[in-house]
This record gives sequence, C-alpha cells and structure tokens, in this order.
Amino acid sequence: MADTSSSPDALIELRGVTFGYGEQPVLRNLSFTVPRGKVTALMGASGGGKTTVLRLIGGQQRAQSGQVLLGDEDVGVMDEARLYAARRRMGMLFQFGALFTDLSVFENVAFPLREHTPLSDDLIRGVVLMKLDAVGLRGARELMPAQISGGMARRVALARAIALDPELVMYDEPFAGLDPISLGTAARLIRKLNDALGITSIVVSHDVVETFQIADQVIILADGQVAAQGTPEEVRASANPLVRQFVGLDTDGPVQFHYPGPTVEQDFGVEAAQ
Repeated sequence: MADTSSSPDALIELRGVTFGYGEQPVLRNLSFTVPRGKVTALMGASGGGKTTVLRLIGGQQRAQSGQVLLGDEDVGVMDEARLYAARRRMGMLFQFGALFTDLSVFENVAFPLREHTPLSDDLIRGVVLMKLDAVGLRGARELMPAQISGGMARRVALARAIALDPELVMYDEPFAGLDPISLGTAARLIRKLNDALGITSIVVSHDVVETFQIADQVIILADGQVAAQGTPEEVRASANPLVRQFVGLDTDGPVQFHYPGPTVEQDFGVEAAQ
C-alpha cells in the first residue's frame, strides 16, 4: 500500500507526480509541499504546468503516476463521494473571475452556499454579506457583473471562493488584466485573507513583483519539474539561468521567443534569409 503519511505542516504534497496530455508530457516526477497557513506562489513560463497542478489538486485530472496528497488523503484515488467532500475544503478563484453573468453579485457569492449547505435564506444572507464585506464590496451586492469593473469582479469571485470557509484557496492568474491599482488591491487582499482566516493559498501568477511581495514560498516550474523553491529572497538568489531570466524579466535566456521548428533556410530558402 502506498504511503500517504505527510508532514503535519503540509496541507498539500505532490510526490513524484507525472502527467501529460496524450504524448505531450507536462509534469515529470514533480515533488513539492505546500505548508499550512502560508501563501505559496507557483510560477514559471507559460505552458510549464502550473494550472495543471491546480487541476490535479482539485481532482479534475488524475496523475499518471505519483501522489497528490490533501492532508493524508490521495486525491488521485478518491471515489466521487470522497472527491466531492474534498472539494468542499477548497476554494477556487478562476482567471478573470468566471462570475455567472445572469446572477447578481449577492447571488454569485450565495451560489455555493445554496448548492452545498442546508442553510436558511437568513443565514445565507448573513454569510454572503460578511464575505462581501471582507473584500470591500458589501455595498455592491445588488449589482450585476456587467455593472462592475474587472478588479471588482475578481474580488466578488474571491468572496465566492471563501464562502464555504475552505482550508485551501487556489488562485489561477488572479492579477491578469488588472490595472496597477486593482492589482495591488487584489494582492494585498489575498495576503490579508490568508492571515485573517488562517487558510492556505496557492497563487499561480506571472506577476513577479506583486507575487513576491505577498508569498511566503515561491516555486518556479520548468520542464515539468521544480527549477527553484524557497522564500522570495532565496529564489531571487538562484543561479539557475531560467530562474534568473524569469525573475529578472529578461527576454534573452533559456526560454526562447521562437517555438522550435525548421530553420528559416529550410522554410524559405537560403536567399530569403540573406
């Protein structure tokens, strides 16, 4: 029987996880831990498997080998009932919020409560208003998604993600498309809620500056494996050329602009290249 005992300080642990789509490998023998009560940033170049990791933790995908542990439970071997229960321990903030466009702000946040709890309407109202207050939008409860800004929509989505008081909240590109003010507000809110609610957060992001300011741990993925892991300061000091390129926002380095393919000469002929 596989060992599913994990460190008491770890809420999530990946052990030797391998996963791919068809013949295209995405993760290769990937291992890391996510400590309880901390903000872990999952970063790296596009296509590096960051969102795939979130899908494995949530059980939307199952590892082809290795283990994805939530506490001492292997998500990959859960039946439907156990997976459903595990997902109630998680909140998810999707890229761009993914609000229900035909529901008000209030009803968007109320949705998971109506779906997953037997709470009365009065109790649901109290919970929704508390969650909206936590993200500064209690006064916007009657508005529709089309009536609020992108930054506000992201905060409504965050209120919905914490509606069931999850242990874990996963953020998939929470800063994408936000103006600098909204971006800073969203980053501080993630940190504030993590500490105030005692939750564990995984933030998938490409925004180095804001993410490094709020993260306790940074994991850089490259070629389906961990290229660097540690505090923001430790990752900044990494000697790995790919990590230095990513953290330094450099255009030149191991990650190339051109996707591998035939040479210009092969495609267009020598004369076209001269």
